[in-house]
Amino acid sequence: MSGSTGAVRACPSTSVGTHEPDSGAGTAFHRWPHVSVLSLAPLQGAPACGRGHVRNVLAEWGLTRLAEDAELLASELLTNAVRASFRTGNPVCLHLLADREQLLIEVWDHNPAEPRPRHAGYEDESGRGFTVIEAVASRWGCQRVSPALKVVWAELLCEGGLR
Repeated sequence: MSGSTGAVRACPSTSVGTHEPDSGAGTAFHRWPHVSVLSLAPLQGAPACGRGHVRNVLAEWGLTRLAEDAELLASELLTNAVRASFRTGNPVCLHLLADREQLLIEVWDHNPAEPRPRHAGYEDESGRGFTVIEAVASRWGCQRVSPALKVVWAELLCEGGLR
């Protein structure tokens, strides 16, 4: 028994840097002064754990003014990732990356399907996640990292920068 859950391998490292979102073939590289990574099992409680993590990390980084929107974005992204990953049992991973201009919230999952925004009807109890993300984030997107690994991200602008 190795004691390893495999979660470390499931969460790509961002300690050196990460590709900038929307940078095409990954030619742009960005170094982030603030990075946090949290691996979560694809269980119903993962979005709530992610919200608490976001709130605590942003308080440490002096970005509490972004916490409410960031928690909402992380929750919506994690909810979608958990639903996409539940059957595989593979963990989902929440990355928070910040510099003076932006906070990037990334959620990684091992589902090969692309996210599909849909329009929810008035009485539907779900299906509004991407509508919420679009309304709150300054921009968002999805990038395929490998055939079975993708990252869906949302950006918030840091007006006033970090402390």
